[in-house]
Amino acid sequence: MQPLIFDFHLRQHLSSPGHTFSLDIACQSSAKRIAVIGASGSGKSLTLRLLAGLEPLQEGHVRIRDVCYADTAAGRHLPPQKRRVGLMFQDYALFPHLTVAQNIAFGLHKNLAQPPKAACTQTQFWLDKMQLAHLAHHYPHQISGGQKQRTALARACIVRPEWLLLDEPFSALDTDLRRQMREQVLAVQQELDIPLLLVTHDAQDAEVLADDSAALLARAQAAEVDATLERWPGLWHDWQVFAGKVPEATQAVRHLAQFVAACLK
Repeated sequence: MQPLIFDFHLRQHLSSPGHTFSLDIACQSSAKRIAVIGASGSGKSLTLRLLAGLEPLQEGHVRIRDVCYADTAAGRHLPPQKRRVGLMFQDYALFPHLTVAQNIAFGLHKNLAQPPKAACTQTQFWLDKMQLAHLAHHYPHQISGGQKQRTALARACIVRPEWLLLDEPFSALDTDLRRQMREQVLAVQQELDIPLLLVTHDAQDAEVLADDSAALLARAQAAEVDATLERWPGLWHDWQVFAGKVPEATQAVRHLAQFVAACLK
């Protein structure tokens, strides 16, 4: 059995005049990427804030890769700055009075042990990686939504977090940008080799980023099972509904039928 990466149980009760809300969510998973899907008002963002330590947890625990960040039974609650988490907000939360480069470097200023020269080097690295170098001296109101998102992602990653939390990161982007940014986030997560939790209302976001098929393939091949993985870039999660209308969907269904027929021989 693989060791758990995500292990948390969150219980929270909120009340205000005329309104009450109770959250009870638990997860134990060995996957490096998981997603919390739900409609607006279902507690997705509250879940993220509790995991990050931005809200005090009333009851439960948070353990990531066997590191205990919170456990109400033991009286443990690490503050956000000690959780080594990269957090990306739905509205990106960029500082309007800071340039793109200054926003990215902001997290490094909290680390007094970070030499200024090294901070500049790391900032330039992420500017180049996110293709933002030409916008380094621009302010948030001068850049596009996709550029704001890349800036926010770079700011979350520059401190070398031990895990990533993303709150509806693609909701304000058009279809093409959503696809590009899903790929960008996935590439960064794989490069840093850290767990990622995504909260979203979009099942396609969850399917792309929380897909653990590559890990399943590796385990199957390690067990000497004859297995292959085929990717179909650009197809959405309910692709089979469009067979006969979209060429790629039709081809995928035919391919699946051939596979099933071969298995039944």
